[in-house]
Amino acid sequence: MEIVIRALVAFVFLWLVTRAVGRSTLGELSAFELLLFVTMGDLIQGGVTQQDFSFTGAVLAVGTFALLTVAFSYANWRWRPVRPVVHGVPVVVVADGEPKIDAMRGERLSMDDLMAAARENGIERFSDIRLAVLETDGRISFFTVDPTKSGADQGAQIS
Repeated sequence: MEIVIRALVAFVFLWLVTRAVGRSTLGELSAFELLLFVTMGDLIQGGVTQQDFSFTGAVLAVGTFALLTVAFSYANWRWRPVRPVVHGVPVVVVADGEPKIDAMRGERLSMDDLMAAARENGIERFSDIRLAVLETDGRISFFTVDPTKSGADQGAQIS
């Protein structure tokens, strides 16, 4: 039973850490950050099982994590007020070609990261962006201006 309680505490701790790190950071992990998270997982495993390398300990720890993941998913599906807490909410970072600096600062999203994401989506100017949304998984969705409706609009270059 002690392993289950330790797994519960470790799950909540890791969930809080990933929420605190921020979605713009989790959207694309560098090689170092990936290794850091893998190492953190190994350290958590040692703390959860108290170096208990038994099959029973591993099953209990993984089973507890799996049940908690399903419980969070069910709560997210079943109770609407839980969704922002469990998964977060999408945040508008550009509206009508204007970056929302306060929203970007709150999500720790730099202008360079926003510009790189726009370029990766083939967007050359901020004025071409009708709406950009930082999704809960860290990706940025871009909705562009229809070129047939506003062909004369030439905004600032992103690059």
